[in-house]
Amino acid sequence: MTVLTIENVRIFDPASGYDEMGNIVCEDGVITGFGPHIDVNGDVLDGEGLICAPGLIDMRVRTGEPGNENSETLATAAQAAIAGGVTSIVIMPETNPVIDDMSLVDFLKRRGDELPVNVHIAGALTKGLDGHSITEIGLMSEAGAVMFSNGATPIANAQIMRRILAYGSRFNALIANRCVSPELSAGTVAHESDLSARLGLLGAPAISERIMAERDIALAELTGGQVLIDLVSSEDVLRVIRRAKSRDLDVAASVSINHLALNELDIGDYRSFAKLDPPLREERDRQALIAAVNDGTIDVIVSDHNPQPAGQKRLPYSEAASGAVGLEILLTAGLSQVADGGLDLRAMLTAMTARPAELLGLKAGRITEGAPADLVLFDDGLPWVCDSDQLRSGSKNTPFDGRRLTGRTVHTIKDGRVVYSA
Repeated sequence: MTVLTIENVRIFDPASGYDEMGNIVCEDGVITGFGPHIDVNGDVLDGEGLICAPGLIDMRVRTGEPGNENSETLATAAQAAIAGGVTSIVIMPETNPVIDDMSLVDFLKRRGDELPVNVHIAGALTKGLDGHSITEIGLMSEAGAVMFSNGATPIANAQIMRRILAYGSRFNALIANRCVSPELSAGTVAHESDLSARLGLLGAPAISERIMAERDIALAELTGGQVLIDLVSSEDVLRVIRRAKSRDLDVAASVSINHLALNELDIGDYRSFAKLDPPLREERDRQALIAAVNDGTIDVIVSDHNPQPAGQKRLPYSEAASGAVGLEILLTAGLSQVADGGLDLRAMLTAMTARPAELLGLKAGRITEGAPADLVLFDDGLPWVCDSDQLRSGSKNTPFDGRRLTGRTVHTIKDGRVVYSA
């Protein structure tokens, strides 16, 4: 039997609102007791001055394995995850080959068994992500896929999306689709605004998100499917999501931490490391997204971890690849927004732990007796400067390089064992 006690720590469970000083006892990978009167037992980890929360669940992680291991392997992604307090990751299907059948789901799950994080799989919605040939969602669900996505490429055909949602509803499958209209966003590299016009960059209009979200919500209502409006980035789309939730439709929404912490000004003088998809938008959009996390309109905060080799980012802005690494940045960038007074700590942690667990059907994401002992201990007031060269990811592409941040992971615990200490 392995026993670990975390003592003298602030225990914060966002799902229940529990927030007290005390000890947490973990036995054989599960939480067996917590609170101010719990006795110390087994190995001891001093948590004085730290906050203990459930380990983070990142629902949107891209890796290069299989097929593009030069950008990221599962092993380097796992190391980046635990350094950021992330104990569960969902791998997007954009690998080579695409994760579009049960054998690949099983293969990657087995690979994940060797790693210090829980590896979950998002199956592709269509074969090869072609947008037309629907995959065997039922068989991939049986193989262990926890959600389904077409990655960065939305399902443009409404009839195909209707069939996907109807099919997925038979298995209670979570169907994620990017809220972007391809016709309006094709070839764009920035947010459509006065700034992009001055820089001579082709901009993506925010209305593109609203159009696609309206369509997918209508189809979810028609079919009874469960839809995740993935990677929202604009104020306009939030009104659509709030209206859907007020009607008790099975609709959820996600946002990347980049869009809560950065805005279009961060692309600066054609700074390609801040080129993202969706693009960084205006400050009013960023503030609206933070408010939507605080009030529960947005269910999930993701890192949108997208490793790109330096050679694909150090190019002229319009030619550079989109994306940023984020597993190590997810928690600290969120804590920085909490320190700034905009983002609520409980709402942020709920969107990184309990709500993802609920959507994916996982037992993790809470501090309660019998729950998996997957935990993060962090110092919410620790100042530091992000140095991309020190990141554990296989690629170092982050718009936070050189940025002053507040709060950082100190220990990460998986299955009752310390897997990372700063």
